[in-house]
Amino acid sequence: MAPKAEKKPVEEKAEKTTAGKKTKAEKRPPAFKEGGADKKVKKKSKKSVETYKIYIFKVLKQVHPDIGISSKAMSIMNSFINDIFEKLAGESAKLARYNKKPTITSREIQTSVRLVLPGELAKHAVSEGTKAVTKFTSA
Repeated sequence: MAPKAEKKPVEEKAEKTTAGKKTKAEKRPPAFKEGGADKKVKKKSKKSVETYKIYIFKVLKQVHPDIGISSKAMSIMNSFINDIFEKLAGESAKLARYNKKPTITSREIQTSVRLVLPGELAKHAVSEGTKAVTKFTSA
């Protein structure tokens, strides 16, 4: 015959909450149990997601101050900018590799803009980029 299991004292049952559920302290893994006042429980921090949403909104307000944008449209614009960035960065990296240079400079960026963007859009982008670089270097 198997030995009879020992009954737990009545005092331990009082620690558990109703319907046999465990308390929050009992659910935590051993590393997070409160052992003293000097131990601190670390909270999980949210991973920050970088987007272009605030910049898209600022440009929208410069162009059309009285127009808003829906969250779906903002998400589409953010995806569009990420896509263009990837294409330009990839093309710039290829150009740097072809010329055996370890650094992507404004020259590679300008050339990649001319290669990736079509016609008139490339011309406007190059002139805006040149203006931005000139302003940056003079400041």
